[in-house]
Parts: sequence; C-alpha cells; structure tokens
Amino acid sequence: MGNPIGIFDSGVGGTSIWKEIHQLLPNEDTIYLADSKNAPYGERSKEEILQLSIKNTQLLLQMDCKLIVMACNTATTNAIEHLRLNYQVPFIGIEPAIKPAALHTKTKKVGVLATKGTLSSSLFHNTTKLHTSGIEVFEQEGRGLVELIEQGLVNSAQTETLLRKYVEPMLNKNIDCLVLGCTHYPFLIPALLKIVPKNVQIIDSGLAVAKQTKAVLEKHTLLNKNLGHGSKHLFYSNQNADLLKSFLNATNAEVDYLDF
Repeated sequence: MGNPIGIFDSGVGGTSIWKEIHQLLPNEDTIYLADSKNAPYGERSKEEILQLSIKNTQLLLQMDCKLIVMACNTATTNAIEHLRLNYQVPFIGIEPAIKPAALHTKTKKVGVLATKGTLSSSLFHNTTKLHTSGIEVFEQEGRGLVELIEQGLVNSAQTETLLRKYVEPMLNKNIDCLVLGCTHYPFLIPALLKIVPKNVQIIDSGLAVAKQTKAVLEKHTLLNKNLGHGSKHLFYSNQNADLLKSFLNATNAEVDYLDF
C-alpha cells in the first residue's frame, strides 16, 4: 500500500467517519485504530486524552501515514492544537456541526448531544459562541451511550430508553436541529428517527470531515495518483476486533487485534 490516511478514535465510532472518507476518496489507502480499551475518552481528564492522542498519533506515523484524521470529537477538542504544534503531518479534526445547525434552524433552538469531554472543552465553547448569536443552544451529555455502542447494543431497548431520556427534554424546548457531537452517535440515527419528529434535522460531521480531508490532501499534493492498484484498508482494535468488523461492510478491509 502507498502512504495511507491514518484515522483514530476511542473505539468503533470513527468508522462512521471512515465510511464518508472512503466514499469520497475511494483510491486512498487507510489505517484505522480503534482504541476501545480506553473508551470513552469523554469521561477522561484533558491530560489523559492528550496522552492517548499522542500514543495513537505516534503509532500511525510509524505506519507511514501521510495525514491523520482524529475521528473523535473529544480528542480533537482537547488535543489537536498540541499535535499540530509537535508533528509535521497534517491533522484533520472533528468538532460538533454547530455552524450548519445555526444556519438551518428556523426555531432558533438547537440541541447538541455530545460527551462530557467535548461539551466542557474551550474549542467547543468558542465555536458555539462564534456561530450561534441569537440562537439558543441546549447541551446534553450522552453519558453511557458510547459504552452501549462499544458493547454492540446499538439497537437495544436500553439504548432507546437512554436516548429518549436525553433527547425528549430538548424536543420539549422546540429544537429543530439536533447536532450529534460524537462520532459514535451516527450509529444511533435509526433509533433517533423513532424519537424525533420529521421537522427536526439530525446533523453530524462526517461528510464535512471527508471534504476537508480531500481539500488538505490536494493542498499538500498528497492525493494518491496510483489509481490502478485498488485501495487497502487496515483496521486495528486493542479490545474487540469482531465488534469492529461488525461495524464495517467493506470487502477490502482487514481487521485485526493489536495491543496498543
């Protein structure tokens, strides 16, 4: 494989981002790290999140990655500035899609479902302040959702009960946009569609991240020009490779356990 795009997340959630990147850039090789052993990052201290992000970055650089996508809102909001200062490779970060929500809302009320680590970060607060003048933003910590997804319980009654508990109070405030501020949460969209009315738009960051990845590769002339070889995709989990595999339906993906 050529120099791949590196992607990491605190588990399987970032595969929602990988799918968007692969769809937009089908010729690019990728390596994905699922740090499920340390999930969820959102419950950890800023220092712990930084150290885990450094560990993942160094491993992807050892594997010759030309660009690193932090497919984790919490890692982005707490560690991307440090990583950009200390490593030469371009980094793509992810933050909740507050801007598109602010542009689309008609009721001027927006809900954000995210982890504690994202909601308490200065990057999240600065972005929110920048784009939401005259708009009410209701923040809700999705405590326990990442753990349920990491256990493969996406479609369980337990997950739906927890989602109702978190989302219904925001719906009662008349939100018409619900921002998913964690890369695990797009897997909950089928469950969310049972809860939110049709006038509420569910917004995640996946496509925007894929477009930004493409733009940065073009800017640094890093796009893969060898179009005939067929892309390769390596996925590594440090806890449950079978669970990771179940979130992928890619025929050209190799999924393995790796102790990192």
